[in-house]
Amino acid sequence: MEKLYFIGILFLINLLVVKLSKPIKLFLFKKRKNIFLKLLYTRVKKIGIPLLFLIDLNALYFIFHFDKRILFFLNVFLISWLIYEIIKYVIYTLIHVKIAKKESVRRELFSLTINLAKILIFIIDITIILSYFGINVTAIITSLGIGGFIIGLAAKDTLSNFFDSIRLVSEDAFHVGDWIETRDFEGFVTEIGLNATQIRTFDNALIIIPNSKLANDYIKNWSRRVIGRRIKFWIKLKYSTDIEEINRVINEIRKMLINHPKIVTDKKIRPSLKKMPKNALFVIEDKYGVRKTLLVYLDKFSEYSMDILVYAFSTTIDWDEWLEVKQDVLMKVLKIIKNSKLELAYPTSVIFLDKKENLWD
Repeated sequence: MEKLYFIGILFLINLLVVKLSKPIKLFLFKKRKNIFLKLLYTRVKKIGIPLLFLIDLNALYFIFHFDKRILFFLNVFLISWLIYEIIKYVIYTLIHVKIAKKESVRRELFSLTINLAKILIFIIDITIILSYFGINVTAIITSLGIGGFIIGLAAKDTLSNFFDSIRLVSEDAFHVGDWIETRDFEGFVTEIGLNATQIRTFDNALIIIPNSKLANDYIKNWSRRVIGRRIKFWIKLKYSTDIEEINRVINEIRKMLINHPKIVTDKKIRPSLKKMPKNALFVIEDKYGVRKTLLVYLDKFSEYSMDILVYAFSTTIDWDEWLEVKQDVLMKVLKIIKNSKLELAYPTSVIFLDKKENLWD
């Protein structure tokens, strides 16, 4: 009879917790301006489930006195689950605090920490279980010998990927969301795991690359630039000996670029450069990715044209905005050519016909 009484109380407690969870979540939702409470609102269920199971399990053991070994295993599992969810809550809170302060956030570092926490919890669980059965873990490790060597060889690639993932994060090679290019692929980084990195390509395919391959290959990171995406093209003009007109067109194009609000010049980026931390060990422009080169010159004589090189950088690095700026520059160049005495060139060929009827005369 007592057991039924305790089961009834436990059932009512669980029912009360379920009923209270909704007003608690509603309260946290209303207080979501507070970062800690906002995140707790999203994690309360994930933290609450293992905690409730843990309480229920020990209450059931108190009532039924079942096998202690079952209680031990389930307690280890539920406590590990609860600790893991708390660690995730703390890490997500730190991320949101940094975002709120407008600080740079390296999400892959937090992701790596979560994965390492998962592995550490698993190792601790195994150690606790082995110790529970009276097995000396230290003795097992020291007595592995040849067996350990064979296991090490089998896990060589896995270990290599693991340490290379740490190297990639520590060297700050790229972040989640960066557009990178290597010898074999190009796309956006979606996740940096302990074993592999996931890349979303431009045709929307997902590529999973072992970290050891990434760490030992060149990586071109297109996202590591703050100011300046290159605009480069040649204007092909028909041959002319009007040097004054050629110079006038070149100077007009140069002036147009200097006055263009979306083309980088020293004057436009000076305020931004002042905000960047200075260090005698590196050049600011190279460290943070700032380019301000502006060139307009008669570059070469081609087979059918005189080629004027136009080389500049847009203030934006966004692809869509960059295309808009490039289009505007091209339109303005066409207008300048249209209002000049020069003409755009295109491939032509001249054929000479011999009108003689008898070629042997």
